[in-house]
This record gives sequence, structure tokens and C-alpha cells, in this order.
Amino acid sequence: MKITQVTIFPLSIPLIEPIKMAKEVIVDAKTVLLCLTDEGGRQGWGEASVAPLMTGETLESLLASVKYLVEKARAIEWGDPKDFSKLFDAILYGNPSAKSCLEMALLDLYTQKNSIALWKYLRSFAVGVASPEVAEIPLLRMLGGSLEKEIADAKSFREAGFKHWKIKIGSLSVEEDLRRVKALSDLLEGDVISVDANGAMSLEEAIEFCTSKQACKLSFAEQLINADSAMADFVLLKQRSPIPIGLDESIHGTDEIEEFVKAKALDGASLKLIKTGGVLAACKSAQTLRANNLKLNLACKVAETSLAGAATASIGFAIGDVPWGFSMSNQYLRFDICDRPLTATRGHLDIAQLSSIGIGITPNLDRVKDAVAQGCSIIQY
Repeated sequence: MKITQVTIFPLSIPLIEPIKMAKEVIVDAKTVLLCLTDEGGRQGWGEASVAPLMTGETLESLLASVKYLVEKARAIEWGDPKDFSKLFDAILYGNPSAKSCLEMALLDLYTQKNSIALWKYLRSFAVGVASPEVAEIPLLRMLGGSLEKEIADAKSFREAGFKHWKIKIGSLSVEEDLRRVKALSDLLEGDVISVDANGAMSLEEAIEFCTSKQACKLSFAEQLINADSAMADFVLLKQRSPIPIGLDESIHGTDEIEEFVKAKALDGASLKLIKTGGVLAACKSAQTLRANNLKLNLACKVAETSLAGAATASIGFAIGDVPWGFSMSNQYLRFDICDRPLTATRGHLDIAQLSSIGIGITPNLDRVKDAVAQGCSIIQY
């Protein structure tokens, strides 16, 4: 498989409304789309979003890394996807987001060429998966804004079928966050309810939060303390917390999972393609979680388009079980880059929304061009 043409699109897509994290407020999705054409005329698409506080990459740095990778990639004959990672590492150290973008586009080409859906290829790649094929995976909905707005949104989306929730915490005092969590947990009792502090809490605050009766209805608490915290702090938090502990920023692949498993410091993890370096590594990480009886949350960065959403969802359809839900973030975009964006059906993503070969989503070139970031240009080789 040979790359004959490359087009790179640096995009900026406004969100429906700003999303407030513990350490930042996001108003638009800055993401890079990559289109590769092979010798057969097929087009494969990849995507990666910026995440300065997670991967350290801005739009400018991500764009530069993708450009560097694809310039070298054009000279390579691409065969077995299991060899992709080694080839990437021989070209560029680190930079998991850029590698994820290139891998996604190559996998799209490979699965199109072999007339197979990406999720079915991943199922064959996922050694030991014995669960039956699933037709849908549960979507996780994020809540934010004033408590009144969070309650109104929770009622509305629950009526629409959502049963998995994430409440952003960490930007307010522990007392204020606990009041919000108590009100929303009472309203959504029986559902899978989580909180996410994006590492903004001290160890003392995290323990205070988790041991409060106001938080007792939570299904899990994600990344309460900073990813750079000592392992002893994660161990103590896990020991003291009656709430299952999930990790996000701390987990970039199987090495970290195995380290935290050995320390008995987590109950599950959130996997993003931009952290693991691609779909295949994320799928392997999901298998590692499963093998250790740990819970899985799949997530797109806030926010990514239906393209990255479909690639991430393919892991869920391959594995067959996503107990902590799938955070599909195109639902927060003002517009998407394809004619038929992925949508929720009774709070789930239906596999029928993905086409039968490749990743399952084909961007509309006109929509993509309309989303090019101000001050940036389309790059073509």
C-alpha cells in the first residue's frame, strides 16, 4: 500500500456552548484532519485533536508533527498494520497524537482495501475477545454550567435515553462540587454517574470528596489528582475511597495500566487515541483493562468530529463491552464535517451508523474546507 497524495486540514470548529474544565474553558475544537490517497485511488482519513494539558500539543505543533510524519511516510510501502507503530517510531519520537492521526488514515485505507469494517478488523486483532458482537454501545453525556442548567439538561437527555453521565468538578470548592453532585446523583439515581476533576484536586481534597456521603451514589471518580502525583498518593486515594477510581491523564497505554494495576491504584481507565498513539494501541490497552477485570471508558477529546468518533467507537464494537460508556464528543460541535454525523439513539451509538468497510465515516470535502482554522491553510503534497 503506497501513499500517492496527502492533504492536511487544520480545523477550528466552534462548540454549541463553551465547556468549562477544571483548568480551562474550551470554546472551539481545534483538530487536524488528514486525507491519504493510495495507488488504487482510495482515500483514507485520519484525525487528531490538540490537547495542551494532556499531550502538550497545540494546533501548530500537531500540524508540524503530522507534516513531518507524512513527508517520510510517502516513501514507505505500508503492509501489515501491526508493523505501523514500529515504522512511526523509526520516523519520530513521541508525538502520540500525530501518530494516531496517520495510523487512523492508514487503517482506513487498509480496511477499505480489504473490504472490511475497522471494528471487525479490530475484533480479529483483539486476541481473546469472547463476548458476542454488540449492535450498540452506551454514550456518556457531560453535564456543565449552572446547577439549574445541569438539572434541566440531565432531565432532557435522560428522557432521550442517556444513562451514563460525567459531571465536571475541580474548578469550584469541594463543598460546592459536592452539593452539585448530590443534587444530580439524586436526580439520576440508578444510572452510571461519574465525576472528572482533570487532576485539579489535592490528595486531601480528593479523599474528602470521595468519603463524603454526598458522593456515595457515584459509579466512579475520574482523575481527581494530578497525573504527576506520586504513586503512593494514588494508592492512598484508592485505599481510602469507597468510590471506584478511574484514571485518564495518567494513562497513555499498557505500560501505565500495568504499573497502576501492580500498585492496586485504579478500578478503570479512560482511553483516548491521542494519548495511546492510535487505534491499535488503544485496543490493546482496552484488552489489558479487561484482562485485569478493570472498567473501560472510551473517549474522544473535547471535541472531535464523527471521524475520530467512529474510529474510537470501533474499539468498543470490537471489544463488545464499554461499562463506563463512550464519550462521543461530536455531539458538542456546532457542526460536523460529514453529511451524516454520528448521533445518539436512546443514549447509544448504533453500529448501523458506520459503513460496512473502513472507519465508517467519509468527510464532506466542502464542509472540511469551511472549517479550516483562521490564519491556517490546507497543505497538499
